[in-house]
Amino acid sequence: MCGILGYTNKNNFNLNSDGEASQIILKKMTDSIAHRGPDAEKFFVDEHISLGFRRLAFIDAHGETSPLANADGSKIILFNGEIYNFKILKSELISLGYHFKTEGDAEVLLHGYSAWGKNLPPKLRGMFAFVIYDKDLNEIFLARDNFGIKPLYYYQSENVFMFASEAKAFLQHPDFVKEFDELLLPAYLSFSCVPGGEKSFFKNVFKIMPGTFAIYNLKNKTLKSEKYFEIDFNINNNKTFEQSVEEIKSVFSESVAAHIISDPDIKVGAFLSGGVDSAYTVSEIKKHINPTTYTISFEEEKYSEAADAKHTAELLKVPNKTAQINKEDYLEATKKAMYSMDEPLANPSAILLYLLSKEAAKDLKAVLSGEGADEMFAGYNVYQEPLALKNYQMLPLLLRKSAASLSKKLPNFYGKNFLIRGSQSIEERYVGNSNIFSTSEQNIFLKEKYQNESYAPQDYTKPIYQNLKNKMEDKYDALDDISKMQYLDIHMWMLHEILQKADKMSMAHSLELRVPFLDIEIWKIGRGLPLSHKVSKLNTKLAQRAAALFNLDGYSANMKKRAFPSPLSDWLKTDLYQTEMQKYFSGSTAEKYFQTSELLKILYEHKTGKRNNTRKIWTIYCFLIWYEQYFA
Repeated sequence: MCGILGYTNKNNFNLNSDGEASQIILKKMTDSIAHRGPDAEKFFVDEHISLGFRRLAFIDAHGETSPLANADGSKIILFNGEIYNFKILKSELISLGYHFKTEGDAEVLLHGYSAWGKNLPPKLRGMFAFVIYDKDLNEIFLARDNFGIKPLYYYQSENVFMFASEAKAFLQHPDFVKEFDELLLPAYLSFSCVPGGEKSFFKNVFKIMPGTFAIYNLKNKTLKSEKYFEIDFNINNNKTFEQSVEEIKSVFSESVAAHIISDPDIKVGAFLSGGVDSAYTVSEIKKHINPTTYTISFEEEKYSEAADAKHTAELLKVPNKTAQINKEDYLEATKKAMYSMDEPLANPSAILLYLLSKEAAKDLKAVLSGEGADEMFAGYNVYQEPLALKNYQMLPLLLRKSAASLSKKLPNFYGKNFLIRGSQSIEERYVGNSNIFSTSEQNIFLKEKYQNESYAPQDYTKPIYQNLKNKMEDKYDALDDISKMQYLDIHMWMLHEILQKADKMSMAHSLELRVPFLDIEIWKIGRGLPLSHKVSKLNTKLAQRAAALFNLDGYSANMKKRAFPSPLSDWLKTDLYQTEMQKYFSGSTAEKYFQTSELLKILYEHKTGKRNNTRKIWTIYCFLIWYEQYFA
């Protein structure tokens, strides 16, 4: 994969206000993301714009690289990603009279933009973030892939417009004003990440959203964005289960074949956990190459998936390397991971992915992984809840609301949560896979000036549900709750957690992570699956598991979702972790934003076994570590 960046120049573009040459600034910025592309660097500077590029080479590894100009120099591209249908598009462009001087996909995008303009992104199958400087139109064209696999940030002020694969590059520019957006702190505590759509924890730093392109006018200094791709559902209840299985088999096999393409001397491997998604992925790779697979393990065997991964590896006859992680490795990696992330992300699996990527990068430049399958085919265990509530929700709403109201006033009892959630619509009760601190808890832990009693997680989720409702119109009310949950997770959990850590944790080690389940052709099947092909009371991803069963045995195909388990809960009780947490929970940053007595209280509760506060402790700690890296 690669790292791209650029910024607009002032009239005296050769020098900034401190007398520093533009090329020196550009070099500092690209050096800050050198991990995204250690193979080469290249720059372009004119009176309007400065462009920088770091390359991790896969296709046409020895060919010309970005910034890449067309024949007359009127258009210049920076490209990060892989276009899996570039050969098809190239043939079409050749028939239109375009000539190519490279074998790579960047030039296909460059000529594709000349031929089709803003209609180019909908034609693309792949993961990408690219920017084209159009001298004729005096514009900068920016685009991001359908699902947001590859990141693209931008910063806009009166003095400068800049963009980059990672926000940390902006810190090297003298016109960047670094400010912390503290208003997002309550949302972070809810979701354990920054969920604010385009927003980030840096003021005026935004993200180009998935399935979106934007155009920056260099003359007027305006930015306009437009969606070219929207998620929706078109469920076909006439489709048989066998038809769904055959479609998944065919398209996923073709997707994996496309995702392993690289130059012959570049190895591609895979991550292998104890779940069906990575096992199915490896089984398809095996049809083309014999991939080395990589697995996390722990001394604490009850948390380890190594035995399940070993079972799959032996079944498929593929090499399997195991990286055993201990509490010291994990704690040491956390600070490096939070810096690499650009934004705090408190999913404990992020650190494991950082360490697993480090191990794989010793041998390879690219790995395939199973991210996205749970959103495409409904794999999370929580998706079974609507089935459990179905009969209860046939009772009159007024009766259910009354039972819930009464339950809230009573001490905890078995079934209390069932009665409360059963009285709510999916839009009211489901805010995603992470809901760490409730609004009332935030107002206990945050300093008074950061408390926001009007905030609720639904402030972020409601517009997403509404967007689906607007798109589907009268079909929305008939749509099943599980599909609505998938839609929310694609726009929240997958985008801000799964893909954020997948890109940043792998690229921190110059490793490209490819996700064949997140393919537009896969989604065309997923969006039409009947509910009975997705989830039952006994299992999830029913059609996908049935497709995987053609390559795997029943054990590997039907393993339950475990979500990258770790011994973090146990480690947090040890002296090593308690000492570390106490230091940060009573430090100056904690004093600034939190009621430190409350932080130390949950730490003590966890150590003594009174409550399992793992996610709360880790959410606070990751924020404090991140803040120390960027602001302290």
